[in-house]
Formats: sequence, structure tokens, C-alpha cells
Amino acid sequence: MVTQQSTRAVGVGRVLIAVYAILALAATGRSVFQIATQFDEAPLAYTLSALSAVVYIVATVSLIARGTGWYAVAWATISFELVGVIVIGLVTVIDPELFPHDTVWSFFGRGYGFVPLVLPVLGILWLRRTRPAPLAAGRDDASAGDSDPVR
Repeated sequence: MVTQQSTRAVGVGRVLIAVYAILALAATGRSVFQIATQFDEAPLAYTLSALSAVVYIVATVSLIARGTGWYAVAWATISFELVGVIVIGLVTVIDPELFPHDTVWSFFGRGYGFVPLVLPVLGILWLRRTRPAPLAAGRDDASAGDSDPVR
């Protein structure tokens, strides 16, 4: 049995996935520490940091995984990420007192070098470029998008 990578996990896609994985680790570590040690100081901000960590984890997995189902999950997750970073970014610029402590998405990801703002845009562009082929009759979701019929 030959296993193949997702068509999204090659070339530039590998770099994109690596950045998502690094951001997932950073956001997870930050949110776990904040929730464990300072949750009472800024519960909304720290809950949003934990949410962003989950989004980055799911985005990373969905970019690696094969199939049209995972492709849809990647679209949903990365779109949610883009909306989140824009909305939270705007709120923190307009009324910074609502977030006494930064989240991953505060000020459009300023604390992470604006990577949280740029990453979903690049992710969406990559997803548009790597759209899986439509399902052929008799093929399951796991093999969707594969060009090699040999397994």
C-alpha cells in the first residue's frame, strides 16, 4: 500500500503548514500559561487566545489531511481565522480597554509580527490553488484529489 501526501503538503504548502504548526504551538503554549496563571485578569482575552490555538491546530491538520472533507474544513477554519483576526484586531484598535491583555489576534496579530493577519490570506490563496478534483464514481473521500490510482 502506497500512501501519498495531501496535494496541499508540497512545495510552498509545506512552508505554510510549518508556519501554521508553529503558530499552533505558540498560541497553545501562550493560552495554557495565561489561563493557568492569570485567567481572572482577562478571561475574555485568554479564552480567545485558546480559541485561536484550536483554530491553528485544526487548520494545520486540515491542510495536511487528504480529501474533500478536509479541504472544506481547511476553508472553514482559515476563513474563521481571517474573520477573527480582523474583528478582534479592529476591536482592540477601536476600544483597547475591552482587552486589558493581548490575545494572539489583538491589534491584528502585532505580538506575532502580524503573521496572524497575513497567514489566513496566504492560506486562502493556497487553498484556491490546490482545490481537489471532484469525486469520481466509486472513490471515497480519502482518495479525493489524488491523481495516482495506485494505492
